Amino acid sequence: MMQKMWCLTIRIKKTDEYGGKRLSKILIDFLMGAKISGATVWTGIDGFGKRRRSTVHLEGITINMPMMMEIIDEKSKLEPLLPQIRRMVGDNGLVTLHEVNVI
Repeated sequence: MMQKMWCLTIRIKKTDEYGGKRLSKILIDFLMGAKISGATVWTGIDGFGKRRRSTVHLEGITINMPMMMEIIDEKSKLEPLLPQIRRMVGDNGLVTLHEVNVI
């Protein structure tokens, strides 16, 4: 049986900050506090967007990697959070929302 749910995807960089703290940590804490069912944070190895390339290689170490967060829950739980998430992400990233079938 399939269940209709929503997937909120947030694309940022690993080094992005909000209020002096890592944005990814702030977002995870915010989502946990909102009792969202779950979220996964993915770190990429390369990418580009409106802020140009997302990686910097220094002597074998990669910094400023692209990061993507996927959050799955009911639309009614995600929608009220969107204004605050958009404020936290600001112009640093991209926030998308789409319907998914959970099986």
